[in-house]
Formats: sequence, C-alpha cells, structure tokens
Amino acid sequence: MKQKIRMGMVGGGIGAFIGGVHRMAAALDGEIELVCGAFSSDPERSRASGAQLSLPPDRCYGTFEEMIRREKRLRPDKRMQVVSIVTPNHVHFAPAKMALENGFHVICDKPLSFNMKEALALEKLVAKSGLIFALTHNYTGYPMVKQARQMIRHGELGPIRKVVVEYPQGWLSTKAEDTGSKQAAWRTDPSRSGIAGAMGDIGTHAENLAEYITGLHITELCADISTFVEGRLLDDDGNVLLHFNNGAKGILHASQISAGEENNLNIRVYGEKGGLEWRQMEPNTLIVKWLDKQTQIYRTGVGPLYPESLAHTRIPAGHPEGYLEAFANIYRNFAFCVRARIEGREPDPMYTDFPSVQDGVRGMQFIEKVIASGKSKSKWVGM
Repeated sequence: MKQKIRMGMVGGGIGAFIGGVHRMAAALDGEIELVCGAFSSDPERSRASGAQLSLPPDRCYGTFEEMIRREKRLRPDKRMQVVSIVTPNHVHFAPAKMALENGFHVICDKPLSFNMKEALALEKLVAKSGLIFALTHNYTGYPMVKQARQMIRHGELGPIRKVVVEYPQGWLSTKAEDTGSKQAAWRTDPSRSGIAGAMGDIGTHAENLAEYITGLHITELCADISTFVEGRLLDDDGNVLLHFNNGAKGILHASQISAGEENNLNIRVYGEKGGLEWRQMEPNTLIVKWLDKQTQIYRTGVGPLYPESLAHTRIPAGHPEGYLEAFANIYRNFAFCVRARIEGREPDPMYTDFPSVQDGVRGMQFIEKVIASGKSKSKWVGM
C-alpha cells in the first residue's frame, strides 16, 4: 500500500481561515497526510489546535523550531517530509529557511516573504538545497486557466497585445481591522503584512495570473496607489499600467474597498487573432472571442481541451469545480513531484506545473516596484 507524503504545518491554528483551506486541499487526493504541526506562535494554542486535529500530543509542537528539530531526529519512515507554511507574511521566511536547511520540502502561502531580501535568500537556498518549493498561487490550478495558458502558448490568439486583469474585493471598505477581525488586522499591519496591503494580498494574485496565462513577464509598471479608509496604514486600492517583455500593454487593478465585490478576480487577454476572458467567480467557463468568427464558450471537462486542462479536471462536466479543487491541484502536483524525488525518478511533466520560488520572487518584485512607483513622481519603474 502506497504511503502518503507526511506533512507538518506551521500556522493555521484555531480560528485561522487559510490553514483549514490548506488542510482540505492537501487531503483531497489522498496523497498527503498531516502528521504534526506548530499551529500558533502561542505554544498552548498550538498544542490545543493539534489536539482538535486529532494529532498525537508528541507531534503538536510549541514552535516551528521545535517541530523541525524534533522531526529531523525521528526515523526516516516516521518524520515529516514536507512543511506547509500558512502564517501571515512576516512568518514565512524563518520556517521556510529552517525547513530547507534541514532537508524538508516546502509549500508556502503567498506572497513568498516579508520583503525582497528574504525572497532572494530563499531563492538561493532552494537552488542550493535542490529541494522542491511550491507557492500557493491557487488560481493557477483551475482547469480553464490552464486551457487559456495552452491556447496562448500554442499561438491560437496570435501575438499578445493587451492584458487586463482585475481583482476587486469590498470587505475592507470600512475599518474592519478595528472590529476584532484577525484577517483584517494582520493584512493592514505593516509589521506583519509588509510594505503593501491590497497590492500585496491580492494584487500579487493578479500579477501572477497575468504572467502565468500569457507566459509573458512584466518589464515596467506605473502605479497609482491609494488608501481610502482613514487611519489605515497600508494601501487598500491600486491601479497599475503594465509593459510586457513582448511589447504588450496591460492594466491591473486590485482593490479591497470596492463595496459589494466578493472575490471578482478576472482576466482578459487580447491577441492579433482573438481574445479570451476568464472569471474566478465563474471558473468553469472560458470565453474566447475571435476577430473573424463566432465567440466560443469552453467549459471544464467538455472536450476537445488541451491535456493540461483535462489533467487538472477532477469530475465529469456539469459538476462545478471551484476554489478548493484548484487549491488541491497545487498540493497534488507538489506531492507527485515529492514522491518522484523520494522514489528516485523524474516526475510526469504534466504535474510539475505549480508556482515556484521564482514566481514568488517575481511577486515580491511586483510589490516593491508598485509601492515605489506609487510614491514616485516619475512613475514608470522597471521590474
């Protein structure tokens, strides 16, 4: 019987939102088993969280340092093999660094780190260690996102000319950080979130999606960054003009004060021959518009589709797949690659498709350049 990949978790304790999402995603395919964790910066809260998850007391640790040291001393057939990091941004770097230095593969929530210095240090450490590092830009896991990527990669739209990507939310339209909301509190706190608010939290998702689908890189940007809620310490809205490395132009807008919006991430990409449109709130549909023929509607699981799309489709057409399934595709692909490494073989290329530490570095570059441009009078800043 095939053994599951053994996972330890840093963060994601009682009351945390994203920790539960990671655990569900990791468990969905039966490839990964949570065996231990350091779930909170409060040791007692961490152990209580582990107990709620039915973990044995001796695998519920007070700190991530304790977890990594003690797990490393366990027998190879018992110790954790990968570390999942689901903490606020300022606690990404230290556990990732220590895990890599001690021989554990890492899957980390986005953004990669608190600042660019940490991101570059992790990139070097991943290269030096040869270990597998995944970043959970989960929107890249949707089958129709992969279909869009392959259509552009195969030249169906012709040379790409324009990219419009948006991520509006409305949940921070008032000062939610003063109401006891833990999620709002850390995301608007520079000591925990970093130099950016909305642009770091969701703007990086828009940046990553644009580069992933098009296969292009942003080379320059010009940003208008705002903080609309009085007394808030970080940006809550931003509008960015983009230049891409093939000459294409783009517009990116990310906002957490767009009242009434939920998670309306969407992207439109236009080439010489046609354009496509995908919306996260209707993720099973990809609309393709042509210059000289009728609009086409692609649906998840309804062929003909590219193999990369079908490989990330889980259930028959007409049964909606959403956020958790896309998130789980990242974890599944990561697990397949870790398993291949353990077994001394090359992974199936179809399943090596997940955001990497390099994507994380691109995200941190985006954050720093957006904030720099937003503060600059000259505006255009190179990536």
